[in-house]
Amino acid sequence: MDINLELYRVFYYVATSLSFSEAARQLFVSQSAVSQSVKMLEKKLNQTLFVRSTKKVVLTPAGETLLQHVKPAMQMLSEGEELLSSQTALMGQLRIGASDTICRYFLIDYLKRFHRDYPDVRIKITNSTSIGCVDLLENGQVDFIVCNSPNSRLNPHTPEKTVREFQDVFMANRSAFPIEGAVELEELLKYPILMLSPRSTTSEYLHHIFAAQGLRLLPEVELNSNDLLMDLARIGLGIACVPDYMCREQNELVQVRLKKPLPKRRLVIVRSGTQPLSQAAERFLEYF
Repeated sequence: MDINLELYRVFYYVATSLSFSEAARQLFVSQSAVSQSVKMLEKKLNQTLFVRSTKKVVLTPAGETLLQHVKPAMQMLSEGEELLSSQTALMGQLRIGASDTICRYFLIDYLKRFHRDYPDVRIKITNSTSIGCVDLLENGQVDFIVCNSPNSRLNPHTPEKTVREFQDVFMANRSAFPIEGAVELEELLKYPILMLSPRSTTSEYLHHIFAAQGLRLLPEVELNSNDLLMDLARIGLGIACVPDYMCREQNELVQVRLKKPLPKRRLVIVRSGTQPLSQAAERFLEYF
């Protein structure tokens, strides 16, 4: 007997809910469409499946018999769909290279969302400076990197995507350094400057900016952590140069205004120009 499976599906929803309106709601169709499907099935089977009244719907003996066979069939179909869905769920590993600052102040929200959406994917983050991250990418240790640009180690032909612009700012403890008004870069050199170590894009960038104005930048402290630079600035050891996106709530510190703000830099996602991305990496990059 050639009967459309959809008719049995409609019958199943009516028989298990004993309500034409509830079946229509669950199937996202009109109640009249449900009623027509049941009538068509009854006609093809030459059996009355339901006793209908204004108050309730009751299965006939023929309907009871049919439900005993349709119910396990529908359950098996549902289990099959769930099994296929679980087999196609995203798994594998996501490998990212990024600095601690970029991870903490930029990537963390994206990682939280990705982990919520794809809990079966293992996330591996390798921490390094933006310059060191290029080595990770070239050695195949990560799927992609998120780093500062400009970056002297980046090949100009390597695919990259800008995900954020930012500006480097100088943060100071006002009681330790009561600087009033906007200042020139030359005036900043009167104060102890706290900045990242020489093997960083920030150090390269700042030395280039100062040198372009004929100034020699001699920092008082050079460290590998922007957070530690901020801590030292809080206790008045100097003026820290850090990216603006990590300075949202810094009650103890104020930004030293420059008469000519530093040019903006970029956060970029860089992937290998030769190696294909994993499915997990492709899905993560869709967030951007």
